Amino acid sequence: MCRTAAQNHGFVATPLKHDAPALHQALDRVASAIAQRHPRTPHLILLGIANGGIVPAQRLAARLKKSGLTPGTGTIDISFHRDDIGRNPIPKEFSPTLIPYDVNGATIILVDDVLHSGRTVKAALDELFDHGRPATVELAVLVDRGGRKLPVAATYCGLTVSATDDEKVVVRLHPDDPAKDTFELKPARRKSAPPFPSVP
Repeated sequence: MCRTAAQNHGFVATPLKHDAPALHQALDRVASAIAQRHPRTPHLILLGIANGGIVPAQRLAARLKKSGLTPGTGTIDISFHRDDIGRNPIPKEFSPTLIPYDVNGATIILVDDVLHSGRTVKAALDELFDHGRPATVELAVLVDRGGRKLPVAATYCGLTVSATDDEKVVVRLHPDDPAKDTFELKPARRKSAPPFPSVP
């Protein structure tokens, strides 16, 4: 189970029962690690990567408030920076980028539910730097499932699980009732890439 540093990345914890209480404990661990690292950091902003990171960011902000911290919270939309946009058009319902104040010189913590290939994080960084130049960018994830395709590691993570390419990690945090939070491994749908266009 990784906690606060990239050097722990790659180690797989003893399997846990991933029910709602386990997810809540994972959020507690991430919030505690953030609070320890940033007890007096000015201009701290949590940005939930839309859509899976929005509720985790809200939950973390609420926990940090109990620790006496009041980070700004917002949303970062990666729709126009995804490298698979040709295969997956932008949905009609999406959460736009909402950043509470200037990112220049700020400490940004990107928040997502599951870290897999790293492509979502790369897209989030592209979107973030369109808005300015933060002093520091960190990554907090609820679940790291491995399978990286890019050199990306979480600064904070609550759970580390081992999933194959044929499995999909699905985390659902209920926006109103945490008792209904769920975690499951499901068979992954294979997506075939479109053929390259022919060269005349």
